[in-house]
Amino acid sequence: MATAVVRRVLDRWRGGGVVVACRGRFFSTAAEGVSSTEGPGEEAALPPPENRVMETSGFSPPAHSCHDWIGPPDQYSNLRPVIFHIPKHESPLERRLRELRQETQAWNQQFWTNQNILFKKEKEEFVHSRLKTKGLELRDEQGQKAMLDAEEMAEFYKVFLSKNFKKHQHYNRDWYKRNFTITFIMGQVAFERAWRKLRLKKRKTES
Repeated sequence: MATAVVRRVLDRWRGGGVVVACRGRFFSTAAEGVSSTEGPGEEAALPPPENRVMETSGFSPPAHSCHDWIGPPDQYSNLRPVIFHIPKHESPLERRLRELRQETQAWNQQFWTNQNILFKKEKEEFVHSRLKTKGLELRDEQGQKAMLDAEEMAEFYKVFLSKNFKKHQHYNRDWYKRNFTITFIMGQVAFERAWRKLRLKKRKTES
């Protein structure tokens, strides 16, 4: 029963993201055939600096590339950084779409970095408090980290989700708005590109 509760809570928290292994390197969306959208994870490392941006390890896509490139998960947010392709003759509409996607990526990165750090901090405080109440140390005689059972951890997950419900509600609302706008502009860009090809084809036919 407790295990089922914990699983349901973690599924909600993780956002149902699909993890694709890439062994610490960037890969092209065309080469691997994967999506650049992924949900956040549960844990975070030590707190990063304020307003930290997603790392790309100084990677630059090949000059001949005409696709987006996706990197390994960020150690704080668990989101994969994306280097968006910039067309050689980028139109104002294409630029608007790319910049909105870049801004949305930065917004997502900041939210999940802060949220994961908060999650880890409160989880550690909860575990430490419960162990202290039981008269136990953080590590046992063998040096192993002491753990709470599933029932106790389910209590923490439930409280944390309830406490952050409004925050996630606002995040989901903004996320859907951003996705709708991005999808709408993508449709406009697709139409613009199709019209451009049609005009080019017509010119070749006339000449």
